[in-house]
Amino acid sequence: MDRIGQMQHTIERLTRPGRGILAADESYPTITKRLSDFGIESTEETRRFYRSLLATTPGIGDYVGGIIFFEETLGQRTDSGQLIPAACEAQDIVPGIKVDKGAVELAGSDGEKVTQGLDNLGDRLDGYVEQGALFTKWRNLYQITPALPSRQALEANAEVLARYAAIAQSRGMVPIVEPEVLMDGDHDLDRCAAVTEAAQASLFEALRRHRVLLEAIILKPNMVLPGKGQPRPSVETCAEATLQVLRRTVPAAVPSINFLSGGQTSEEATAHLNAINQAEGAKPWVLSFSFSRALQNPVQAAWAGVAENADAAQQAFLQRAKLNSLAREGRYSASMETDNA
Repeated sequence: MDRIGQMQHTIERLTRPGRGILAADESYPTITKRLSDFGIESTEETRRFYRSLLATTPGIGDYVGGIIFFEETLGQRTDSGQLIPAACEAQDIVPGIKVDKGAVELAGSDGEKVTQGLDNLGDRLDGYVEQGALFTKWRNLYQITPALPSRQALEANAEVLARYAAIAQSRGMVPIVEPEVLMDGDHDLDRCAAVTEAAQASLFEALRRHRVLLEAIILKPNMVLPGKGQPRPSVETCAEATLQVLRRTVPAAVPSINFLSGGQTSEEATAHLNAINQAEGAKPWVLSFSFSRALQNPVQAAWAGVAENADAAQQAFLQRAKLNSLAREGRYSASMETDNA
């Protein structure tokens, strides 16, 4: 299969009906913080056990089509001795890999960030392909204030995100491009919409400039929501604002938009995804999920670092993933949160 054929096949697998993507790609500092919130020590063994637990959850392939891992996980094995990427493939789940190296201060800016990791990216991707990864993820961050983000930050981040996507596609890997406008702050819904539109418009201009094949990318954006310091409008209002931005910026050639949860609770993220899929109007893309905490928090709470709780943790994962699968189809309701059936 040639490079383009490989990417098309990966896209087809990631976008099958009812499925989304799990982001289990936390770096060492992030996974340490997340696990410590539930009283779990982050060691190589606890990380292996936990991420193996996710990949081997019986039936999870019905609702999760891809899992983004941290590089450590690609070389780890399940309790049965199977490499974790192979365990994913056994459930028709596509293994993916986070490839950026985190955000650093953008020189000359007012404390804004730009994501690093382009150095030797092609060589790293060759190694990840050998380990079974078929898609990649790169995340940019945009802070909202009355004056930020600056044009400098918008253009710098769009440039590195497009360069990353082009390199990933040169290896036959599907790039997830993630321009995340942060919820931190007291900005209102309109301000979030304006910044999200600017970030996505700048991104797609750069993707075209670098000749990235739009049919072989996945966009992972934030939903349009007010800052944490503001009251939350209805899910329908947020859905309309989100879709308006997407219709203005994202070409129909893009096959799938998989939203990040961005600090929402599990229930909030699912309800917002459901409202987006229920909304009227043109939606030429798959509208699905690529959640991290909104999928994993219930799992970590049920597990608590105790091996005997593995079955309960897997059931919590399966239930949360199923609810998001229903939201992808616009068939979720809040009453399902307490419906054990």
